[in-house]
Amino acid sequence: MTLAIIDTSTANIASVRFALERLGAEHVLAPTPADAVGAQRLILPGVGAAGPAMARLDASGWAQALRGETRPLLGVCLGMQLLFDHSEESDCAGLGLIPGRVVRLDPGGDGPWPHMGWNTLEPVREEPLMAGVPSGSHAYFVHGFHVPEGSHTTVRTRYGGPVTAIARRGHIAGCQFHPERSGSVGAQILRNFLETRP
Repeated sequence: MTLAIIDTSTANIASVRFALERLGAEHVLAPTPADAVGAQRLILPGVGAAGPAMARLDASGWAQALRGETRPLLGVCLGMQLLFDHSEESDCAGLGLIPGRVVRLDPGGDGPWPHMGWNTLEPVREEPLMAGVPSGSHAYFVHGFHVPEGSHTTVRTRYGGPVTAIARRGHIAGCQFHPERSGSVGAQILRNFLETRP
């Protein structure tokens, strides 16, 4: 099975590739949808701002292609946020694959903005990506915007209130944290994405 990493020209593509290599997962870097024709699954990584990332997806043809995709898709960090309808960051439209809005994170008394560090994962409903991952396990987060908890939330964390850690709509899922930088927990989550049935 081949997995395609959608090339958003952002900083975490290399770390995603290294994490997949550690799992022995065959993968290709896909600057355009044509480069992912033979792949069975897709990962949308992202670090940076929503506006420029969406502009790249529009220019490459990926934005239009993803709106019609049926293959399993995993968004990571900014990649997860782009799955939603709209982002306050850059005040821009997202892909609209999962209903909801991305808003600025208010850390309250929990710490500085942006949120950067290890936080627990709290399942709120069944989530295939969490198979073999105990509730309360830690994952690594780096973000200043977030998706409020809602019907799409399958796993949450807390930072100034509840934060969507994993969102899902059918074959589309997103992790606000970085599984590729979350040690054995992140490796298990990526393994689950590779192995679970669509």
